[in-house]
Amino acid sequence: MTNHYQSTRGEPRVALVTCTELVDLDPDDRLVLAPLAARGIAAEAVVWDDADVDWSSYDLVVLRSPWDYALRRDEFVAWASSVPALVNPAEVVRWNTDKRYLAELSAAGVPTVPTSWVGPGESWLPPADTGEYVIKPAVSAGSQDTGRYDLADPEHRQLAAAHVRRLSDARRVTMVQPYLTAVDTEGETALLFLAGPDGLAFSHAIRKGPMLTGPDPGPDGLYKAEEITARTAAPAQLAVAEKTLAVVPGGTAQLLYARVDLIPGPDGAPVLVELELTEPSLFLGYADGAPDRLAEAVTTHLARRG
Repeated sequence: MTNHYQSTRGEPRVALVTCTELVDLDPDDRLVLAPLAARGIAAEAVVWDDADVDWSSYDLVVLRSPWDYALRRDEFVAWASSVPALVNPAEVVRWNTDKRYLAELSAAGVPTVPTSWVGPGESWLPPADTGEYVIKPAVSAGSQDTGRYDLADPEHRQLAAAHVRRLSDARRVTMVQPYLTAVDTEGETALLFLAGPDGLAFSHAIRKGPMLTGPDPGPDGLYKAEEITARTAAPAQLAVAEKTLAVVPGGTAQLLYARVDLIPGPDGAPVLVELELTEPSLFLGYADGAPDRLAEAVTTHLARRG
């Protein structure tokens, strides 16, 4: 039976946090509005950096599409720390918005894409080998400032070095990773987990087609276009996802949602590309019942705060 939470102020109010470019929410996120309304929950889109918002007036503040934060991460993390009833919570936001968390997960035994890091002001030369590499900033959203480089191509080598210099000059940490060619055939698998009465539970999975076709062309909007289809998660993928979630600082009970992005490694076994705990697309439109499951997750977190 659905557990309807009732605020002491009447109908519970939930803020779905977005950005000025998406004041009416991403279309996928709008799918949760009707299930929330059916549960007696008033939800509204609210822009994260709107100075006129009284965040304490909401019973729950749910991060959804604040996708313009990457160049203002310090401001965003400080904002998150000031917001009561935020999910996922501010400490998770602080940890998860800098992809150097991948090094922590790798050290904890999670299979991850091998990554090297270039700090601001550090010199970097393309590796001597001639494979393909991905270069991106440690703080980013929507594959912004991300490029794919074939180091067998002299021009690509120059463009790769220029990409790292551009990020370094902007005082940003750079990630350099080998390109996993299985993404061209198998694609990337995103496993979605949502809060339930017994904790975080697997909801559904999707496949993303390959997105990176070459060097970073520069600013091109909030996020790159994606080719999405529904997918059935394999046992090996679920096992890596569970292993990943098991080492999240503070545990998973605090989470409203989690997205685990995997690609087959050179041996075919799944490896972690990203663990999305801050503002992931949840792909609600690609699985029957997913909008209802997210609404139930919201209800669960409201009940905990009631």
